[in-house]
Amino acid sequence: MVDKQTALDWYRQMVLIRRFEDKCAEGYAYAKIGGFLHLYNGQEAVAVGAIGALNDDDDIVTHYRDHGHAIARRLDTKALMAELYGKETGCSKGRGGSMHLADASKHFWGGYALVGAHLPLAVGMAMRHQYTGSSQVSMAIFGDGSTNNGGFHESLNMAAVYKLPVIFLIENNLYSMGVAIHRDSAIDDLHKRAIGYGIHGEAVDGMDPLAMYEATQRAAEHCRSGKGPVLLEAKTYRFRGHSMADPEYYRNKEEVEFWRQRDPITNWKKRLLDEGLATEDELKAIDESVEREMEEAVRFADESPDPALDTLCDYLYATPVENGDLCRQQQAEKPEYVR
Repeated sequence: MVDKQTALDWYRQMVLIRRFEDKCAEGYAYAKIGGFLHLYNGQEAVAVGAIGALNDDDDIVTHYRDHGHAIARRLDTKALMAELYGKETGCSKGRGGSMHLADASKHFWGGYALVGAHLPLAVGMAMRHQYTGSSQVSMAIFGDGSTNNGGFHESLNMAAVYKLPVIFLIENNLYSMGVAIHRDSAIDDLHKRAIGYGIHGEAVDGMDPLAMYEATQRAAEHCRSGKGPVLLEAKTYRFRGHSMADPEYYRNKEEVEFWRQRDPITNWKKRLLDEGLATEDELKAIDESVEREMEEAVRFADESPDPALDTLCDYLYATPVENGDLCRQQQAEKPEYVR
């Protein structure tokens, strides 16, 4: 077991992620958050345990269910909420939204909307670490559906060939959108796919932050010692639908209730109380501080300014002057297109 300070910190982080997601759902219902919104409820232990085991300068790339990872990496919750609200004060200046949270100062290189497309990026980062002799590792976090993509296999193969320091972390929540894993994957135990590439694979209880922490610690040490990549499979479950637009017709109430009995927050709280690492008053104080932080994050997002219209063409990944001038010319000629 970890020390009391760490145990309480993990509890706070998991509660913070849960309440952040609940506030996001409220914001979506009031049309303050637009687009697709993929919430992380139920999977909090994966992010908190795994990211907690990394060093601050280790690189992380993740998928579009990225709110929990960003919070576990200690990104500011006000900047995160403002980003979801599309505000200039957001961590990506309101231009990324829910699926593209990022903070270079935290070595948190963003969520990626294309399924599995970020895995090769993690491999590239790991290759740089190996080439420069750095002790850093990179981590790619992705869902079970990504393991059926070509990029997954190409990334594992290249990482294995060059023995790169990269941790591939599968968040297996049993569903690729609305398709159960047994319907779209030849095997249910996805960590066994590591066998085909001669690398270490391991299944982990994704509802237990301590199990995730210890498994990721082992994986990071394996990578740092030059033994090559590791494939971790966190067996977890999402309590909400794939996105806010998901009616969840594909799973029954009995299944959901079974997994709710394994709620990582409820069970971690019980463990802290049973082992004498926390009192009810201490945990209540944490809950209240999280609630205050969330209220402040929502207020900050509400009151923050929208990006100025004349910055529409900024931050383009293109020739800045030529494309920026063309964009501004079109904006001046057809202003209704950008309003």
